[in-house]
Amino acid sequence: MTAWLVTGGAGYIGAHVVSALLEAGFEAVAYDNLSTGKRRFVPGGARLVEADILDTDAVTAALRTHGCVGVIHCAGYKYAGESVKYPTHTYLQNVSGTATLLEAMAAAGTRNLVFSSSAGVYGTPDTEVVTEDTECRPESPYGESKLVAEWLIRDQVTATASSDAPLAATSLRYFNVVGSGPSQVYDVSPHNLFPKVFATLMRGEPARINGDDYATPDGTCVRDYVHVVDLANAHVEAARALDEGRPLEPVYNLGSGAGTSVREIVDAMRDVTGIATEPLVGPRRPGDPARIVAAGDLAARDLAWETRFTIHSMVRTAWEAMPRG
Repeated sequence: MTAWLVTGGAGYIGAHVVSALLEAGFEAVAYDNLSTGKRRFVPGGARLVEADILDTDAVTAALRTHGCVGVIHCAGYKYAGESVKYPTHTYLQNVSGTATLLEAMAAAGTRNLVFSSSAGVYGTPDTEVVTEDTECRPESPYGESKLVAEWLIRDQVTATASSDAPLAATSLRYFNVVGSGPSQVYDVSPHNLFPKVFATLMRGEPARINGDDYATPDGTCVRDYVHVVDLANAHVEAARALDEGRPLEPVYNLGSGAGTSVREIVDAMRDVTGIATEPLVGPRRPGDPARIVAAGDLAARDLAWETRFTIHSMVRTAWEAMPRG
């Protein structure tokens, strides 16, 4: 049984990854400074190291102490909109944090890395379906920082190729992560769609739809939503492949290939919550493309990637996990 360190392991995505690792028979160590993560999110059977990703010595010590063969790097500042207000903080956490991690891995001789990246690296693509070959044109410091972190990882793979501990790595890109697993770990972000709309509905206010005159089946924007359990399982499959020495692509998209409209999301939320308010339709937001989804063909081939949840089950699991009051 091999141990993996999960940075950001007490967060929404990271804690689900920790749970998936344990279920797959790996040992898991959650590494988190608890700035946004929650101690109670770390599942039983996992160890928690409370420390900062920018602390090279602490990361190195955690890797050595627990004999970690690899890292799943989920720690970071994940708010695209807010990153425009706080670009230096975003780069510090996402770029400097990745550089610190790579230094610590080299010092500890830890060879495997799965990076939790973002489809934000694509910006607003010219194509409706994003593939790994789609040009990266990030439009926020968040998307830029994720792309730079991927470059850092790529360069470290090259730099260590002939060393005693060559780095093997892959990056996983995805759009909107929603839902909750059986552990009842919920999305704590006030900026993400599901918690934001849930809070609006619980206040008795209507959800807002920005434009209903797009060239889509119901006139509202179509986006890609993936369930956090499916996402966590893909991270674990990537870790397993690296642990077994199987070659992986440098990047994979984790997408549905189909997408869901904003109207379908709002309707599902009304069905699941029983809060039957009519959504308020406003004007389009500048720059919002009609449809963006990611193809997951490569991940299906190499990482057993599949989207197993309907939009109603995504909403239901998220709603059941949300705290009340």
